[in-house]
Amino acid sequence: MVVRQKTLANSFIIEGRGLHTGVDVTMNFLPAPENHGFKFKRVDLENEPIIEADVNLVIDTSRGTLLEKDGARIGTIEHALAALIGMDLDNVLIEVDNEEAPILDGSSKYFVEAIEKAGIVEQGAEREYFEIREKIQINDEKSGAEIIALPDDDYRLNVMISFKSNVLNNQFATLKSISEFKDEIANCRTFVFLHELEFLLNNNLIKGGDLNNAIVIVDKEISRKELDRLADLFAHDRVEVKPKQGIFNNVDLHFDNECARHKLLDIVGDLALCGKHIKGRIIATKPGHGPNTIFAKALKKAYAKSIEGAPVIDPNVEPVMDVNRIRELLPHRYPFLLVDKIVSISENEIIGVKNVTVNEPFFQGHFPEEPVMPGVLLVEAMAQTGGLLVLNKQKGKYLTYFIRIDNVKFRKKVVPGDALIFKLTLTSPIRRGIANVKGVTYVGDKVVAEGEFMAQIVKQTE
Repeated sequence: MVVRQKTLANSFIIEGRGLHTGVDVTMNFLPAPENHGFKFKRVDLENEPIIEADVNLVIDTSRGTLLEKDGARIGTIEHALAALIGMDLDNVLIEVDNEEAPILDGSSKYFVEAIEKAGIVEQGAEREYFEIREKIQINDEKSGAEIIALPDDDYRLNVMISFKSNVLNNQFATLKSISEFKDEIANCRTFVFLHELEFLLNNNLIKGGDLNNAIVIVDKEISRKELDRLADLFAHDRVEVKPKQGIFNNVDLHFDNECARHKLLDIVGDLALCGKHIKGRIIATKPGHGPNTIFAKALKKAYAKSIEGAPVIDPNVEPVMDVNRIRELLPHRYPFLLVDKIVSISENEIIGVKNVTVNEPFFQGHFPEEPVMPGVLLVEAMAQTGGLLVLNKQKGKYLTYFIRIDNVKFRKKVVPGDALIFKLTLTSPIRRGIANVKGVTYVGDKVVAEGEFMAQIVKQTE
């Protein structure tokens, strides 16, 4: 099923204070065109620089996730990005007038509510997922974190946190589908241990914090005098410690495992920096912004490799085009029909297969003692597969005539018994009946041929 990209139907504004910097900040979330992704624009700086939501721009994760590009920074972005992914968006421009996103209540709740109110619209371009096809794993010795991605048909997450604390020891959270983010995860707030809070206060590191920004975990005896002092520091009413839960009584937990759910929220936000929606199961133990962004880099690298590498073909899956459908679109017949089936087709890409047998007629002369498939037929097979990508878009009877072939290379000979996999990709939109495609042919994971093709689309005469 083709899934289209999505953006906001209307813009919306979020205002608040940055947790660490204490700056007042306004974020204006705007609809964006297809294939735009998530980007931040620092409208308070000269030339209004753009900072892409890209893990390669991460410069610090000690107090949230901080991006920098050409000297422009934006920090604590994980809650906003989690909301964008959780609400199934692809393209949003975020204008921001300071260096840190507002903390609000320490969750994604207000971002999600604003997205719902603004509305979501479907766009024309197809969404490209990063489908996890094999295990991807990182282990961070510094933090003890382990994060694993496994194949799955949806985006699902399992998270376990573990602290040396009588109040918050081991806690587990799971998200069965990213579609449940709004109800199960969005309102889960960040948390902080009392001893961490004291350190942050003493070092002037949470200039925009107050007791409503986070769940405060109290895992030690604390005097009435100290409680009052903390409340005064945050200009807050008097607080008590809830004895059973070990948290300040200014907040009520939304879930018994809200802390683990918030860590799951952070993972969704940080992994948004890999640049693609994910299809896979993420299993994280003791995650944090540092390990999360290390893993996002691993995912981005794996995705780039998957784009460059050979497609993975599952022989148990029914083809999207069998030979009968292929014969409806292409005029070629024996012995010149060189595509057996199409296993995948999207807006801009098609994957085809041909099984080469010793009974191919061309082996009689090329060469009887050492059968090798002619390179010109590999080019023809790629051209036919590219033709199917183009013709499948047309209504009515059309033909493709290839009018130009460039940069053809043969990397390895093709012999009987080889299974050819053709990957053809549109390199530009079809305009005025002209299509440009790039083709690569694989045997296993090895490239055997490649080339670039230009074709003219012509209506077939009766």
